[in-house]
Amino acid sequence: MKLKKVIKFIPIWRVLIYVVFAAILTGITARILTFAIFYLETQSSRLSDLIELVASFGLVPFVLGLCIVLLLYLSLFFFYERQKYVNYLLTKMINEIDYISEGHFNQKITIEDNSVIGELGEKVNQIITQVEKAIVDQKESAQIKNDLITNVAHDLRSPLTSIVGYLNLIHEDRYKNEVELRYYIQIIHQKSKDLHQLMNDLFEYTLVQNKEALINEVPINIEEMLNQLAVQFQFQVKEAGMEMRQYLSSVNSPIVMGDGNKLARMFENLIQNAIRYGQDGKYIDITLSETNKLIEIEITNYGQVIPSIDLPYIFERFYRVEKSRSQHTGGSGLGLAIVKSIVELHGGNIIVESSLGRTAFIVRLPKKYLAEPY
Repeated sequence: MKLKKVIKFIPIWRVLIYVVFAAILTGITARILTFAIFYLETQSSRLSDLIELVASFGLVPFVLGLCIVLLLYLSLFFFYERQKYVNYLLTKMINEIDYISEGHFNQKITIEDNSVIGELGEKVNQIITQVEKAIVDQKESAQIKNDLITNVAHDLRSPLTSIVGYLNLIHEDRYKNEVELRYYIQIIHQKSKDLHQLMNDLFEYTLVQNKEALINEVPINIEEMLNQLAVQFQFQVKEAGMEMRQYLSSVNSPIVMGDGNKLARMFENLIQNAIRYGQDGKYIDITLSETNKLIEIEITNYGQVIPSIDLPYIFERFYRVEKSRSQHTGGSGLGLAIVKSIVELHGGNIIVESSLGRTAFIVRLPKKYLAEPY
């Protein structure tokens, strides 16, 4: 504990009292020692010779001795005040902890000293910060849960309302002819498919939120997977009047560790997103590249630009650039949230860039180095 801290803690009037008391006690001690020396001088010739030797130096030994005694008394007073200072710090810390324990987590322990007590205060502040973060996380979790329920209720209500409405029309025979009946059934069928897709997306999103969900972790050749997906989406791309271009040959070993089904679902969502929003640009480009530690996959379309105000939120659950939440202008709103969760589940990250008629989703995954064959 620093000397300056303790001295600042002591009032000036008390310092003056301690100095006076120390001087008085030093004087009393000097008189007692003087009488003792005179007495011992008569009892021992050797001690008498020593006293004469010391006396030959004049008043210097006497003054030095008085200073030492004075410092000893002042040290005793200092240790007493230091203990009071420690008690003051502990009492203040306890009062602050009591105040914080009442729920005032924005309050922190005041650190007035860098001693053990100061370190204790730092540790308590760290605990308070963690508790405060846990409370914020809990509130965010509750808000996310409420938003999830609200959005799910909204997205479930729309197709269910249509299904129930058209079923009532059919049940009450309120259709003109068989053509209208088949039209109603077609609408019911489409709304049922939308409802089924939403339930599948909800289930998958919930599944990939579990960090232990990655159980089938095996080496995956990303180049082969992208080639297979290009064949798989060939009909959809052609039907949309688009062309898929691939630039995959620049990577020597495009291997990552992961779950093949989940990675395939991630790329499927990105390609479907590019088809849905990139038809005006006619092309979908898939580019594969690498760094020392990462495999980078870029899926680019040249259609609708994502407004810059929407870019920070594009991977949030149920977020849509088109705010009407219509099934005709977007999916369930979970596709990109599922993509981000799968990427993070594999230890990677994803970003989106969108400007001047070009939108690119860039996925980075840790590279896997396979052992050389014997």
